[in-house]
Amino acid sequence: MTPRPALNRSLLALAGLVLLGGGLLILFAGFDLYRRHDLVPPAGWPLTAPADVLLGSADRAGWSSQGWWWPAVIAALVLAALLALWWLLAQLSRRRPGSLPVGGTPPQEGVELRDRALADAIATEAGALPGVDDATVRITGRPAHHRTRVGLTLTPEGAPGATLGALCEGPLRTARRSTGLPDMPTEVRLHVARHKPHRAE
Repeated sequence: MTPRPALNRSLLALAGLVLLGGGLLILFAGFDLYRRHDLVPPAGWPLTAPADVLLGSADRAGWSSQGWWWPAVIAALVLAALLALWWLLAQLSRRRPGSLPVGGTPPQEGVELRDRALADAIATEAGALPGVDDATVRITGRPAHHRTRVGLTLTPEGAPGATLGALCEGPLRTARRSTGLPDMPTEVRLHVARHKPHRAE
């Protein structure tokens, strides 16, 4: 897993837990579930009844009278907005190379090959290899530093070593020859298809 997807999943999981916890807190208080089901919330637990609020009038007046309160709130909101904007721009940045040169770098006469077309071609050729039940290919990164990720689902009779050799000598070599690139960093993940159950009659 690359660092960016790991960070994204961690942030999404954290945001999801916060939203889930806040939603359940409001739901329990709004429907008065504590009283209806004779539940005793922990001491100091916020929002235990439909009429409860997070900050009462006295609390709001007490906090806002502090000299540091409004600068701290504004700074926190600005920081949260900047972090959200940074995260959004990071998601919008292209993670796929888009197009790859054909015949070397720089591309000859401006001819380029779309990464999706190359991935589909590799997947089609890899899926036709002996012992391969299914193949998926994804090309990530930038044109100068791209990476090919291949997922192969082998038949129960497939041999991993022979399949990897056929993949390198077949589809990947064809892709290198088509693009003219001396090297194509490739990550291959192998899975084995399960036997289909046989019905005895």
